[in-house]
Amino acid sequence: MTGENALSFKGVGMLLRVVAVVTSSVATVISTWLPLLIHHEFSMWRLLFLLALLILGAFLIHGALTHVFNDITDFESGTDQHSPALLSGGSRVIQSGVMSVGQLRKIALTLTVSLAALSLLLAILGQTELAILIVVGIWGAASYSLRPFRFAYVPLAGEWLSLFPSMLLLGLAAPWLMLETIPAWGWQNAFINALWCMSWVMVHHIPDMEADRKAIPVKRTSVVWSADKFGMRGARYPAILYLGLIGLFALPMMLARPVAGIMVIALVAYGIYMILKMDSADPEAVTSVEKKLLLLAMATAVGLGIFV
Repeated sequence: MTGENALSFKGVGMLLRVVAVVTSSVATVISTWLPLLIHHEFSMWRLLFLLALLILGAFLIHGALTHVFNDITDFESGTDQHSPALLSGGSRVIQSGVMSVGQLRKIALTLTVSLAALSLLLAILGQTELAILIVVGIWGAASYSLRPFRFAYVPLAGEWLSLFPSMLLLGLAAPWLMLETIPAWGWQNAFINALWCMSWVMVHHIPDMEADRKAIPVKRTSVVWSADKFGMRGARYPAILYLGLIGLFALPMMLARPVAGIMVIALVAYGIYMILKMDSADPEAVTSVEKKLLLLAMATAVGLGIFV
């Protein structure tokens, strides 16, 4: 780094955590964008503009803002310093010396003010849906990591009060912006993709359990809580629970969307099988399963977009 304000290309790439954003947020966008392409007669340019807009928003909010807030908070609590740092443990821009906490604070402030101002301008111009999408995205990023909420440090709260609404709204965005009403497939796809994201995030937290217990305050994620209550095997229960909810939700969906329903149940069943078989005490084994879950989540999202 040549100075406090110099942002390296490497640092931005690390901070965005492109693989996670593409396999979760971008996949969620595509899941409800594809039916508009396949089953509706919108201009291709209009659809491509919508796709680019939503992907840009996903990278700015889920990629940059969320990870900046999370990196700052987890550095200050100490959990990232103890993480095995495979896929978990933050972006590592602070630990590797690529960026400083001061730089991250400036990025966080600039992004938050810019996005808030943009949402206000859009609301004034009558673009209420876009304004709401931005506000919910900011809420998800801020409430997950920042005081007074810091929901990532509270069992169940991080995924249900921060992650779920942000991912659900992102999934609903394409049909919400393009159609008069959001169809059933829009709600179904968005709900399933949000739960898939929650499940792999639970697996993502498993290698960091000891680091999270050493944090001040303790980062009591759902995974830490479950392991404390049920033993080491309990660490996998939150991820299995959320995949199980997807499977239950997909059963009635099979009546109207049999191919999509069967696909979802099959991929969920394989995901649960991998989680049950993995060694929760081995960070490398858990990380390997997490990577496969990311691919399953992306396959689910694309499949739901095709089989409406």
